[in-house]
Amino acid sequence: MSYRLGVDVGGTFTDVLLVEEGSGRTWRAKTASTPADQSVGVLTGIGKACAEAGIDLSEVASVLHGTTVATNAILEGKGATVGLVTTRGFRQVLQIARSFVPGGLAGWIIWPKPEPLAALQNTVEVDERIASDGSVVRALDEDDVRAQLTKLQGRGVQALAVSLINSFADPAHERRIGELAAELLPGAPVSLSSDVLPELREYERTLTTVANGYVQPQVKKYVTTLADQLRSGGVAGELAILRSDGGLQSAGAAIGAPVTMLLSGPAGGVTGAVWVAEQAGHRDLITFDMGGTSTDVGLVQDLHPRIGRETKVGDLAVRASSVDVRTVGAGGGSIAHVPELTRALRVGPQSAGADPGPAAYGKGGVEPTVTDANVVLGYLPTTLAGGEITLDVEASRAAVSKVAEAMGLESAEAAAAGIIDIVNENMLGGLRLVSVQQGFDPRDFALVAFGGAGPLHANALGRLTGAWPVIVPPGPGLLCALGDATTSRRDESARTVLRRFADLTGGDLATVLQELAEDAGERLAVQGVPREEQTVGYQVDVRYHGQGFEIPVDVDAGWLADADAALTRLGEAFDAEHDRLFSFLLGVDHELVNARATVTGPAPDVAPVALPAGDGDPVAAEVGDHTVYVGGEHVPAVVYDRARLRAGDVVPGPAIVTEMDSTTLVLPGHVATVHAAGSLLITPVEG
Repeated sequence: MSYRLGVDVGGTFTDVLLVEEGSGRTWRAKTASTPADQSVGVLTGIGKACAEAGIDLSEVASVLHGTTVATNAILEGKGATVGLVTTRGFRQVLQIARSFVPGGLAGWIIWPKPEPLAALQNTVEVDERIASDGSVVRALDEDDVRAQLTKLQGRGVQALAVSLINSFADPAHERRIGELAAELLPGAPVSLSSDVLPELREYERTLTTVANGYVQPQVKKYVTTLADQLRSGGVAGELAILRSDGGLQSAGAAIGAPVTMLLSGPAGGVTGAVWVAEQAGHRDLITFDMGGTSTDVGLVQDLHPRIGRETKVGDLAVRASSVDVRTVGAGGGSIAHVPELTRALRVGPQSAGADPGPAAYGKGGVEPTVTDANVVLGYLPTTLAGGEITLDVEASRAAVSKVAEAMGLESAEAAAAGIIDIVNENMLGGLRLVSVQQGFDPRDFALVAFGGAGPLHANALGRLTGAWPVIVPPGPGLLCALGDATTSRRDESARTVLRRFADLTGGDLATVLQELAEDAGERLAVQGVPREEQTVGYQVDVRYHGQGFEIPVDVDAGWLADADAALTRLGEAFDAEHDRLFSFLLGVDHELVNARATVTGPAPDVAPVALPAGDGDPVAAEVGDHTVYVGGEHVPAVVYDRARLRAGDVVPGPAIVTEMDSTTLVLPGHVATVHAAGSLLITPVEG
């Protein structure tokens, strides 16, 4: 029997899920993250999971890993010193950027413009020029290239990015510069824009290429170290890294293109949510992943996550495919505070993190956090992570009492209830970003809640959004790791086309997409996925001729079989999406801007959970009575052990359902029904 290991590293905890292929049996481990070296926490968690299952590390066939190493490098400003090579006359491409300033009308006054990832003093120009049609306007001057690269030798450059004008049309000049860089800057990884993002728009292409180089040395060090330690520890299987779009890539591919893994962590949660929602019989869902530091939300239609063409990390927005996930600075570790000027309660985005963590953890934290508020309200048991963490109730009460005193409230419970209400409203804003503001009614979707803190707040968020049922999967704190373990290999190829529909035929479109599929399929075959096991998906960016932006549209492979009707159907699909987003259409010709092909390997053989049938009465799972603070008063509640619940059991609120990695709160007026696949389905009693 073979095993797959899903590993997800969060800001507070590292989650490991060991899955026995075929039977679907799982073993879980949760351990504290180690920010100084994430591999320490990963290896500790892997060892615990294998010991729990009673297997040797050599029996693990594959380790599938979602990591935030690349994300943290950007957020913390700890990436490499990047040198940038541009076409002569375009040295300040990153400084000019785009004329968008975040914030309100006065945002430009107070917004501190972030420093480019490649400093101007480390940016050099070379003598060359390629036209937009791929013709050579001015040949590459290799002597000039050598002279410019020599300038970078003494500037401590750790990585090199090459982004020449119109290189998406002909990459020959970039590739030659890459060869010369290997001679003059040995050891420095080189990122070519024609490889990273072969599409038009020089700023986005340059920014994405520089970001790739910025995180590459750190990603290479981490992935290589982890792979070596796994091998030395006895793991015979390969290491694969999760991409931002929810697919897997080999460790080598991740090192070569780390910009594709900036949202590796959140993508695993969405992938896992799709898996459990399908088992529970729901195809349209909103994902709600609340961890210790932040909350990630996304939207899934017909079991297909919405994939965006922009990946945002902090102030950085690069052009790379990723699951459309929005992040809110609200988590279990978010700190509540009362500014003296306004005397109005605020929660986050500052977080206590993993060290020292909330006051309840007893590791030196004294600030009131969301976790402390949940402890004061009675929503959390006294131990977390299977007994690894014991909560200090008195420390939580002391911390939250500071908020009560600052606001003139009579009790710590009242202050804690205010903290929970505010953090729920903060997260509601994120849920609206992926639903209402995208033209979707959240009442048409189920809400899948996971992460260590998600199930505690899910019932309240369901009530605020009207999204029912609220689905709490088995092992919600480790769902990201489940997503890592149940997803497939994936690769993508893209190309700029830039042709009006009037100058294009359905046959031309089919040829371009098939060539891209061949290119991506070949790379996936090198990663061990045979061509006969690959499936292909197509997407194009379309706009009205004259528009300054484009909209991604999925292309049905069936359209390509009818060349005469392919462009008509594509235009109709674009019009429908444009109307949904902006409520108007234009009567001008359409224009095809970019084309992409995504090639995916087969889904892994992982069987779903199947609980034995119960009689509807959860009395056998009762642990004891408890008191919780809800609606301004203390009310009696029942605590249940989730491991003892059976399919069909109905848990009436108020109730607390405990398990190793998370805690679920069922509010008064609601019930949680246990699905045969293991999920809790929370609905209002009247529903």
